[in-house]
Amino acid sequence: MDKASHKIQELIDLMAKLPGLGPRSARRAVLHMVKKRDAIMKPLAETIHQVSNTAQECTNCGNISTQEVCNICLSEKRATGEICVVEDVADLWAMERTQIFKGKYHVLGGTLSALDAIGPDQLKIPKLMSRIESESVKEVILALNSTMEGQTTAHYIADQLEIYSIPVTSLAQGVPIGGELDYLDEGTITAALKARVNLN
Repeated sequence: MDKASHKIQELIDLMAKLPGLGPRSARRAVLHMVKKRDAIMKPLAETIHQVSNTAQECTNCGNISTQEVCNICLSEKRATGEICVVEDVADLWAMERTQIFKGKYHVLGGTLSALDAIGPDQLKIPKLMSRIESESVKEVILALNSTMEGQTTAHYIADQLEIYSIPVTSLAQGVPIGGELDYLDEGTITAALKARVNLN
């Protein structure tokens, strides 16, 4: 294999590491990009380079942005007093796809897990508490995955928030036991958000 072919195979191998793409799909994607070099490959390479240099975690909520504080946190229209707590950024983006939630978010960065030695300090639970104290929070919505770890984390946070005397709700119908938000369609998430239930 010559050097040029080796580089193409290297690109295929890298693409195959992406979620949802195996070797066959990666080969098809690379072949398509090579054929549409000016329309797809060059703009894609430039955008990847830019995002690689600028992508960072929002210092306020934990979302991924190209600036220190993301647009959601900066938006005055999102200052509804509602904070939706999610496990990771993929869940935040899943919630945003519904276009129904108009408040702000807080990304925990995982869930509590005794087996993995992940406690409250390894997550952004202390940061959530400080946000509740510094922002005019009227409701905390716990949109955590319906797994054992997710529900354990939700109940822990609800217990910690009792001192603030604000409603703490959780997503209700539509989210199956063991289900993860990132794999749910927008309609299911919307139904769960509308039918959230009190946890305190």
